Amino acid sequence: MFAFRKSLFRTLYMKNYKYLFIILLGLATQQTFAQTKPKPLTEEDFYEIKTVTIPEGIKLEVGGVAPMPDGRVAVCTRRGEVWIIENPYMPDGSQPSYTLFASGLHESLGLTYHEGSFYCTQRGELTKLTDTDGDDKADIYESVANWDLSGNYHEYSYGPEFDKNGDMYLTFNVAWVGYGEGKLAKWRGWLVKVKKDGTLEPVATGLRSPAGFTVNSNGDVLYGENQGDWVGSGRITHLEKGDFAGNAGGLWWTKEPDSPLKPTTVKDVPDTGEPMYEAAKKMKSLKLPAVWFPHAIMGISTADMIEDQTGGKFGPFQGQYFVYDQGQSKAMRMSLEKVNGKYQGACYPFREGFQSGTIRARWGNDGSMFVGMTSRGWGSTGKELYGLQRLVWNGRMPFEMKTVSARPDGFEIEFTQPINKATAENLSNYELKSFTYKYQHQYGSPIINQEATPLRGVIVSEDRTKVRLVIDNLRLGYIHQITINGILNDQAQPLLHDLAFYTLNAIPEGELAKVSPRSTTTPIVASTKETKTPVKKEAPKAAKEMVDSKQVALLLKKYTCSACHNENTKLVGPAFTEVAKRNYTNEQILELVYKPKPENWPDFATEMAPMSHVPKADVLKIAAWINSLGVKKSKTDLNKIENHD
Repeated sequence: MFAFRKSLFRTLYMKNYKYLFIILLGLATQQTFAQTKPKPLTEEDFYEIKTVTIPEGIKLEVGGVAPMPDGRVAVCTRRGEVWIIENPYMPDGSQPSYTLFASGLHESLGLTYHEGSFYCTQRGELTKLTDTDGDDKADIYESVANWDLSGNYHEYSYGPEFDKNGDMYLTFNVAWVGYGEGKLAKWRGWLVKVKKDGTLEPVATGLRSPAGFTVNSNGDVLYGENQGDWVGSGRITHLEKGDFAGNAGGLWWTKEPDSPLKPTTVKDVPDTGEPMYEAAKKMKSLKLPAVWFPHAIMGISTADMIEDQTGGKFGPFQGQYFVYDQGQSKAMRMSLEKVNGKYQGACYPFREGFQSGTIRARWGNDGSMFVGMTSRGWGSTGKELYGLQRLVWNGRMPFEMKTVSARPDGFEIEFTQPINKATAENLSNYELKSFTYKYQHQYGSPIINQEATPLRGVIVSEDRTKVRLVIDNLRLGYIHQITINGILNDQAQPLLHDLAFYTLNAIPEGELAKVSPRSTTTPIVASTKETKTPVKKEAPKAAKEMVDSKQVALLLKKYTCSACHNENTKLVGPAFTEVAKRNYTNEQILELVYKPKPENWPDFATEMAPMSHVPKADVLKIAAWINSLGVKKSKTDLNKIENHD
């Protein structure tokens, strides 16, 4: 019987071996396909960060970068030096060489090459540096302009930026005394023009920490601001003569005869905590930001900005701006349009992963971007104290929201590649809401007045490169968040970045779109006002050990906590393990998230923003996880003692 079964099996096997072989081959092919399936595309698949080697012994704490016509690059440092770098592009892996061009300067935070000389902004002087004999060393240090200083640490100075007429602009921080004060030294908190005779012509005030500004191709001055007193979040503002950009510290000098603003004091500023758009109705000189950069979501310390005039050498974003954030060591992108004669527009994520705090950026001769970095005393997610890197486009086209533009009944989004029509017409692939910040003298602001902006319809252009979103609840003066999750291109790839924030200061005129009602609707986002801290009993310690760390990791990423905090390492803010040592209850952590107390952490330069828009339940999960770190640490220490004994 056994022999019969064995023979039968052999016969069946011989007849069907070819089918078995085909099945096995199919399984092997599937396994091979799974192993070779392309990984999801990331920022580095399109824009590569290349590090410029710095010799040992040179502390290149970059304050300014100035590419030269011959391909060399000059860098000034916070330590008061100017270096000329030969071979900064490092072709074929060759190493650059450094020559000390100038030294003895005072905290130089800006450098420009113009008509054969360098112009360097020190803390209290604009200095022209000239090499007269061609040995790459400055022979003449010429004082072009100088200004008052009080000695306050926060009185940083930036520039110069040249306009088309050869005039130069500078920006000055206000001093830091409780909250910003400009009266300690003249023209602090101002944008000024340097006249031919070296005197300063005041242009606009209301600046707090204007570390980055530019004169764009239209001759307009755009400046970036950091969150702080009178500044709910980072923002970019177009400055014109006589503007007041919002920080009251510089108003002291409006009493001067050459001030373009009439005498104004802090008492004239509506310090009510209402949105800045409403405050501007009461104070006509108050200039609204063109674009808000939501705090911690997009950045925490706005630095330099640079306009793309490379003619396509840097990708599909000609005419747009790249805005750097020092604290989060990254680049963001900004598109602008004029509505009723005023700038407004959107910001988008772009490129993370720089080695230190990104403060300065300039175009290289090849269309790549030199990025200068420093973080000593200022903190950044990049772990190095300083650095110089290049951002290079590899020619591959990223699938992105190229621009967001305002329409009378919503927004139009243009993409860098044609989109799949079916996915674009699915309303559930869009999440839309709007919010704003308080305008107040207190440091920063929580997100306030958040509401849904329901989507009524979507219109896809014939060439499939644009969608028009017809929405309800457009709100003037508010930041409109657009999240797209599900739209694909012709290669079935999702967007590289699914997020954009449009600042709507004016609604353009035009014809309203005609849309048909659809059965698929966008998810409704619950309205959130300022969150009040609830009173709730502390969870038992045993529950803390049951925290789902993977779930918390997703929450930390979602609410951008990980941009400033790491589990074990000090970044912009303290490590979570250090917070755990404070033995706060979960409810105390909740209260500190909603209403931070910077005095609890005096060793950190950047204050934490109120995060009251984060749901209570999620904050408590994060708090329980933080406290579980203390439990884990105690157990680890105990195990070490037991093992040692």
